[in-house]
Amino acid sequence: MTPTPSSPQPAPTALRHVPEHVRDLAHHWADQVTDTLVRRSTDGDHLDPGQTSRRERADSLVSVLLEEHACRALTGAAHPLDEHEEAWVRTRVLSQVCGLGPLEELLAEPGIRDIHINGTRVWVDFGGGQREERPPITSTDTELIALVQRLAAQAPGGERRFDASAPLLSMELTDGARLSAVMGVSRHPAVTIRRHPERELTLTDLTASGMLTKPVRALLVAAVRARLNVVIGGATGSGKTTLLRALARHIPHDEHVITIEDAYELALDSDPDRNCLALQGRPPNTEGAGEITLADLLRHALRMSPDRVIVGETRGQETVALLHAMTMGTDGSMATVHASSSEQILTKLATYANQARDRLTLEESAILISSAVHLAVYIDTDAHGTRRVAGIREIVGCDGPRVVTNEIHTAEHGFVLPLSPPYARKLVRTGFDPTTLLTGSGA
Repeated sequence: MTPTPSSPQPAPTALRHVPEHVRDLAHHWADQVTDTLVRRSTDGDHLDPGQTSRRERADSLVSVLLEEHACRALTGAAHPLDEHEEAWVRTRVLSQVCGLGPLEELLAEPGIRDIHINGTRVWVDFGGGQREERPPITSTDTELIALVQRLAAQAPGGERRFDASAPLLSMELTDGARLSAVMGVSRHPAVTIRRHPERELTLTDLTASGMLTKPVRALLVAAVRARLNVVIGGATGSGKTTLLRALARHIPHDEHVITIEDAYELALDSDPDRNCLALQGRPPNTEGAGEITLADLLRHALRMSPDRVIVGETRGQETVALLHAMTMGTDGSMATVHASSSEQILTKLATYANQARDRLTLEESAILISSAVHLAVYIDTDAHGTRRVAGIREIVGCDGPRVVTNEIHTAEHGFVLPLSPPYARKLVRTGFDPTTLLTGSGA
């Protein structure tokens, strides 16, 4: 007997060993149901009054397929399905069609860091330079667009558009992964999904991996405790957010911290013992209204008396607000920025400040940056995907339009200069001896 949509259904995991022919059937039916729904949507068919959701329509189609299969099984034309197999197939098809669709299996696979889809071609990235091409998840560009449109309509942060008039999409998936998609501006629709680490990485983990040396780790922990303002730079995927998240774990739990991000990644507010407010920017809705930028959130955050402000990534109008925040009693604030060297971190900040609505001159930008940022930390990635902190600069002042810095650490030589007296004194107050950095004994 085929279960009705309202019948209790065992989860797919209720079957320890699913026969191959049952798996193949579920996969085939998921494609068939998806094709039917896409075709009906394209043809502009109206919904039946009792079938107002995609899940209800998909469930109805699965019921029909199960009935047809049962009839074929009676004549010996198909393998019969028992009650548990029917329930497994129904749940599996619905998760494929109405969950994350064909992305479900890739997102469930351990070790995958990023997923790249260009039309019908699919690659997965495991990190460390290890990539594999996988079978297509859709058979046509139209199917891929339909899948992304469905996910956009169900975005956790509110419905998003993805069509000819809104061809760029950035959204969060239900598991926290970040999806970016384009259409119309490329030969084929393309999707990239960036996943969070399966386990929260600590500074100990990053030291073991070679990203940090023990002296670098010691300095950065002391900098957090001494409330120095830190900006972390690097290329896409270099581990900027990973390092920022690990450093933020060393902020005292009783401090009022506000995090500001395009997408929730830092997750400091997930710690029930921490006093943290997490804010997320919001793009315009389908009518083009309701946008809340990171600059809006930063300005509002300063009215909420934070001890520190952490910006997941600064790359535009919010930069001036961030720099002002760092000079207004919220010492110990942190942010990341895309950059290709420790020196370029400061150049990027100056460029963003110059391009912002405030239109700061380069001289004004230099004055603001030199009074706001204390340390610039650069993460480099080599050809094999190995990541390491390759440069640390302390900001000591400005000379006209130029921010004056000392490069105190390089990947090749370690710590090469002592910290300037103002920073050294702050670190000493936390119980850290800055002189150990030059001897390599800081740990």
